[in-house]
Amino acid sequence: MDRHTATPQVDSLPGPRARKRVDYHHEFAARSTYVYEFVWDILEDAAGPFCTDADGNVLLDFTSHVGAAPLGYNNPKILDPMAEFELVDPLKIAGQDFYTTAGDPDSPEFPGPAELMDRLVDATSHYDMDTAFLSNSGAEAVENGIKICYDDTGGKYGITFEGAFHGRTLGALSLNRSKEVYRRKYPEIVGIHDAPFCDDTGCTPATCSCGFFAGDTSQLRRMLHPEKGYVNADEVAFLIMEPIQGEGGYRFPSDAFMQEVADLCAEHDILLVADEIQSGMGRTGKLWGADHYPIEPDVITAAKGLRVGATVAKKEVFPDEKSRLSSTWGAGAILDTMQGALTFDAIHEYDLLQNATDRGEQAKRRLREVDLPTVEDVRGLGLMLAVEFDSKERRNAVMDACLQRGLLTLGCGYKTLRLLPPLDVTEREIDLACEILVEAIGSVADAS
Repeated sequence: MDRHTATPQVDSLPGPRARKRVDYHHEFAARSTYVYEFVWDILEDAAGPFCTDADGNVLLDFTSHVGAAPLGYNNPKILDPMAEFELVDPLKIAGQDFYTTAGDPDSPEFPGPAELMDRLVDATSHYDMDTAFLSNSGAEAVENGIKICYDDTGGKYGITFEGAFHGRTLGALSLNRSKEVYRRKYPEIVGIHDAPFCDDTGCTPATCSCGFFAGDTSQLRRMLHPEKGYVNADEVAFLIMEPIQGEGGYRFPSDAFMQEVADLCAEHDILLVADEIQSGMGRTGKLWGADHYPIEPDVITAAKGLRVGATVAKKEVFPDEKSRLSSTWGAGAILDTMQGALTFDAIHEYDLLQNATDRGEQAKRRLREVDLPTVEDVRGLGLMLAVEFDSKERRNAVMDACLQRGLLTLGCGYKTLRLLPPLDVTEREIDLACEILVEAIGSVADAS
């Protein structure tokens, strides 16, 4: 497949082979998310955002597997450096107990877990972070993030935000304030409090409409007030937030909101955990979503585009006691950590932060310059892009119309469609996707 000339080509979705595979999958699999009955054929051509399904349909994938495939399919920026690596067995070792090497640390033939942690520490050095712990997933990264905060502070309370999504393990679920289905009937960590999350990038305390600012103060400041508040700030172990909310609807906060969060964390010496699992690794045009805002995270949790989970902080925040933290595969996933390290390298070598910024602006400009009936908002930072509709039903209908035209998108929040192209997406690919999306929006509006 030539990425430079490829275009979406769709007969019918799902086709007969895809349907057979989906039925086979569901014969054994537990009920889960299952957004699409789309089946990627890993034996067929795929390049960048283009992939081929089980029936030969060519699709333009603007989901990047919810950001977990940051450079799309079969990208030479990743595959070429890995081409000389010969597969070994095991490809995963008990990484907290054993180490791997592919040469001297100063010039390894292939990067591994230690090299990935080196890159993570370098990428967070502007927040004075110097230590990383690798795990299997974003949820584990969050679990370890709050665990080290509890351990370091001795606090019993945590603060999260309305609309938050931090994962599906029990600790992470306790922090979620997005869809109710995630938490129903599951036990939760006690002592978790929440505050409104800003969804107006231009708001000030005087113009706030989300409820965070009210009267002459903020809800968070009122919560923590030493005399009038209902949470003892000295007993708060952490405040956790997505700098940009993902599952909650691609909500981009204002500087005023973020400054208040930063001020209160500083005033009360509260550890701030930035959940960068979806907004990190260059997705927003900066390496971390937090880099856009006046906050200073004490802990960063990363995954998805990193290919493994990671919790990063200052050394003194992590527990000193042996076995306090551990994860069998966390620091021993040889291929995954290699891909994560090479993703960092590609971001820097190919200036993908600037590309994310430029292509994101292109997409917003293209969508804003045409009349989009039923669309209430087009927003985004870098390649973390969102189109909000007037109803959930309309959003879902547009997603399906895009699929039938060969464009894969995802929903988030209540009525928002999100776009996550590969970080090296081209101008041509953005134009193709926007043309399909505009056509899909028009077709749904005409049919209603």
